[in-house]
Amino acid sequence: MPDISSKKPFRIGRSRTGLGLFATKRIKKGAKIIRYFGPLLDSRKKKDDAIENKYLFELNNRWTIDGSVRANVARYINHACRPNAESDVKPRKRKVFIRAIKNIEPGDEINYDYGTDYFKAYLKPIGCKCDACEKKRKKKRAEARAERLRLKAREQKKAERKAKKEAEEEAARRVRAKRAKERAKEQSKAEAELKPDRKRKLDSKSKTPNVRLKAGSNRTKRKVADGVRRNGVTARRSRSKPAAAAPVAPQAASMPAVTEVTRATAEASTVFTASNFAAPAATTDEAQQASG
Repeated sequence: MPDISSKKPFRIGRSRTGLGLFATKRIKKGAKIIRYFGPLLDSRKKKDDAIENKYLFELNNRWTIDGSVRANVARYINHACRPNAESDVKPRKRKVFIRAIKNIEPGDEINYDYGTDYFKAYLKPIGCKCDACEKKRKKKRAEARAERLRLKAREQKKAERKAKKEAEEEAARRVRAKRAKERAKEQSKAEAELKPDRKRKLDSKSKTPNVRLKAGSNRTKRKVADGVRRNGVTARRSRSKPAAAAPVAPQAASMPAVTEVTRATAEASTVFTASNFAAPAATTDEAQQASG
């Protein structure tokens, strides 16, 4: 590390990206801070054009300053997207000065913009680590974190709504099941109460004979299905024979003929009665003779 005079308004110190240049005194806006110097390289020469390092400062298409020498303290100044200094290039004099573009307070790091080409070639692949970029990245990280939290809260609310809906459906299902169970219980109770009446009705129906007529070949059969058996024999109703039809008297018959028939019937009944009473009398006389 090169020695720096105490009269200089800067010092070399530890920075976020490694080593950096920090102000030790207040530097006013527009003041020259330090010169960026080193050997001049001619791009027309193959030997100079073949040199490659991170401290090459291009003045124009031909001349380039090689700032990798140890005495060049300005090479410790780091890049910043929002710098507090800038490079003042003087191509004719082939010199470069670092000038303050704002007031720099003691302890602040001095930085300037390296340019688009250098940024794309060296800084973009690893990411810029200046304060502005760090703040931007912190802001983006905070926004991303907030977005993740928002999405998480949204998913959580969605899950809560889904769980609530499922709980409501489960409660409704339980209520329906409970009501169905109560209805089934009431129905079974009602059926239990109606069973005696139904049994009595069935008993009364069984006592009533069920008569069915079945047509036969020549006659009509009558079946009694009351199911009552006595001493192992089915009780059947006796059939009453139909009475013979009385002869119809001719309409042309006269009244004297009817009177004669009536008189003959009375005489026949008188004879039947006398015969009935005569038989026991004869039996009594026979008994007396036997005893005498």
